[in-house]
This record gives sequence, C-alpha cells and structure tokens, in this order.
Amino acid sequence: MIHMKSMKYPDIPHYEWKGRLLRKTPEYAMVLCESGRELKHHTKNTTFTIDATSLEYFFFKEGYTVAMEIEEGKILSYYCNIAMPSVLNGNQLRFVDLDLDVVKRRNEDWMVVDEDEFEVNSVKYGYPAELKEYALRSLYLLQNKISDNLFPFDENDLELVRKYSMG
Repeated sequence: MIHMKSMKYPDIPHYEWKGRLLRKTPEYAMVLCESGRELKHHTKNTTFTIDATSLEYFFFKEGYTVAMEIEEGKILSYYCNIAMPSVLNGNQLRFVDLDLDVVKRRNEDWMVVDEDEFEVNSVKYGYPAELKEYALRSLYLLQNKISDNLFPFDENDLELVRKYSMG
C-alpha cells in the first residue's frame, strides 16, 4: 500500500488517499486505487468515499498527475492535476497541486478547469512568477501529450485496466 498526499503551495495539506503501487520506474509511479477508498479532504474538512476504481500515474520529472477512472476494462474518464513533480519517499507519495486541471468526463471532450482557482490561489499562496510559468508550461506539455496520444494516453496499459477493473 502507498499513501498519496496532495499539498497546496508551499506545503499545506490538501487531500490524501491510499492505493496499491503497481509499478515504479525512474520516471513515474503507477498506483491502483480501489473502489470504496476514503479520500480525506483537508481543505474541505471532510472525508469522501470514492466509488470508482482508478489507475493513477505520478510523475517524478513532469508537472502533472494523471488519474483514469476504469470500469469493465474501459477508461471512463481522466482527471489530470497540474502539479510540481511527485516525490516518493518510502510508502508516501507527495505532490504540490497547482490548481489547474485537465479533465475528460464520460462522453465529453477534454477541458481545462479551475483557471479561476489558479489565479486566486497564486495571490493567496504567493506563487512566485517562475511557479506560475512552470504551471502554464506543464499544462501546455500535458495538452500536447494528450493530443498526440503519448504515454499514458496511448492506452499501452489497457491490459492492466482490464485486469484490475474486471474484478
């Protein structure tokens, strides 16, 4: 088991949850998060139960995370956080969420969300100019990966999706 922690800049607890580490490479960690898991949301001071299985990627050198909701061998939706690179230390994986998200909901097109939250939080938390530039550059790189169907949007791990979403 691995414990994921999302932080707000610079080091404020945002939310946390657990999953099972399936693969670790020098570039990323791939984590399976089972349906029924709890997500403790510090910012909203509540705990949610997530009733979906997801395959999640945390990149150590890139500025985003990718979560794929999976069911019956198919990817139903994507949720990508623009973030500082993830850090894995023992069984704890942490990243700093930079507010911007790229999502693809069921039967919808890709869209960027939370641009207003990014602007508000950049003032609230005092994002340095370099951090704002990093977030926007990471958003651009992620959008290019998506449009070019590059990993992890190339469905190379679809066999794992089938294995873990078929029960």
